[in-house]
Amino acid sequence: MSEIAELFYPAVRWDASRGHEGERAAIEQALKLGVGGFILFGGPSEQIAELTEHLHSKSHIPLLIGADLERGAGQQFAGQTALPPLAAIASLEDIQAVRRSAAMSAAEARELGINWIYAPDCDIDVEPSNPIIGTRSFGSDPERVGEYAAAWIDACQAEGVLACAKHFPGHGRTTVDSHKELPRVEESAATIRETDLVPFRWAIERGVASIMSAHVAFPALDPSGAPATLSREILTNLLRNELEFTGLIVTDALIMEAVLGGGESEAVVRALDAGCDCLLYPTNVVESVEAVQKAIDEKRLDGDKIRQSIERRRRWARWAALSRDTNRVGRDESGWSSQLAEQVVHMLRGKLPSLQQPWNLVIVDDDLGGPYPAPSRDPLISALRTGGVDLAVNGDGAGGAGATVIALFGDIRAWKGRPGYSSWSKETVRRSLERAKAGDRLIVQFSHPRLAAELDADAPILCAWGGEAVMQRAAARVLLRELAANRAGKGAQAAR
Repeated sequence: MSEIAELFYPAVRWDASRGHEGERAAIEQALKLGVGGFILFGGPSEQIAELTEHLHSKSHIPLLIGADLERGAGQQFAGQTALPPLAAIASLEDIQAVRRSAAMSAAEARELGINWIYAPDCDIDVEPSNPIIGTRSFGSDPERVGEYAAAWIDACQAEGVLACAKHFPGHGRTTVDSHKELPRVEESAATIRETDLVPFRWAIERGVASIMSAHVAFPALDPSGAPATLSREILTNLLRNELEFTGLIVTDALIMEAVLGGGESEAVVRALDAGCDCLLYPTNVVESVEAVQKAIDEKRLDGDKIRQSIERRRRWARWAALSRDTNRVGRDESGWSSQLAEQVVHMLRGKLPSLQQPWNLVIVDDDLGGPYPAPSRDPLISALRTGGVDLAVNGDGAGGAGATVIALFGDIRAWKGRPGYSSWSKETVRRSLERAKAGDRLIVQFSHPRLAAELDADAPILCAWGGEAVMQRAAARVLLRELAANRAGKGAQAAR
């Protein structure tokens, strides 16, 4: 067993048919090697709690167990609270909603045995062509993003869970997906320092536990063109020395193409040399540990700095372990998260129509593709039917009596490679509206508000921000309220 293994955080994914069974051998091998923790993806809450209990009890060192929970613990784990995207929450201009969202996410994570959340996103949303940030950002104003990120960090870490500001020095200006290729930001160093770095300065001032590097090249900051994750100029000279960050520097996932040009072992060595402390989502820990040891022996890596990274990790793991049994925030018994999701749903264009029954629901799904499936669209359908809507689901958008409601999904998704709507999606929307009765049409957009500009349509547009179940159900409740109001109005007229 080598202490070097503490630098590594392999992934554990839930499989719908096999659960964690397919991961058991890799989990036991990682524990035997002495890894510093894991990143978890998906699964029912009860099974996740059982898994983390096993991991914590079997490890001879305190573990950091993390998850991507930008949109609440329910983003990953069934049975937990799901929240709207950060951009949607920020649109309310209510910093207390940001704090409560973070506290709830952290409390539920801790309940599951997870002590590290890879959030908040500190990128600024300044590039409409960005395929990977969009609604994940608090917005386009650097100071506002910084203020909200700081509030999120405060509330998360008050629950005894590490927060993680990402993706340093900023992923907001990219136009290609780093899951697929290396993005380059050609902005000047002055602009990056004056805008993109602002939220990270807020995070550092608030004592954020960790900062995640961007798999993005910034020639103005490092003329070599190396991605920030592999750049000593960016991570050591800028982040560690100039900005005086003393917490953990963690890589973005090492399965992403933007850093894999020389293979995983080479990326690991270069990331450590650049200044990273924690290596997220390696696929071969044994080979990578051997590569690091060889690099130390050959003086490619400074053994003292590796030791410092190990000690830094241990300090934060002990901090998390001391907080593990605290209980500061309770579950969302009041339904606040559902109310929050409804609050952010709003009209982008026109007024919400009366939507006479029956409804023809046309689902236009622009979230297909990539290695992982998009969320089910059944929550929207089920919620409408349960609410009493006479509903036909017809992807062809056939006309007829009643209303046509187009559910248009266009989320930011890894490996999708683009923001916005495909030509197919826009054409399907156009044809569906043509076939509908002029007075009974509505588009429900499950994506960033600015995408409405891509639609050459005169129908009213309701914005629901994202396509996950929590937003589908929130949009359905908004529509059902309108339906109930129509019924009440008709009842009052009949009574007269």
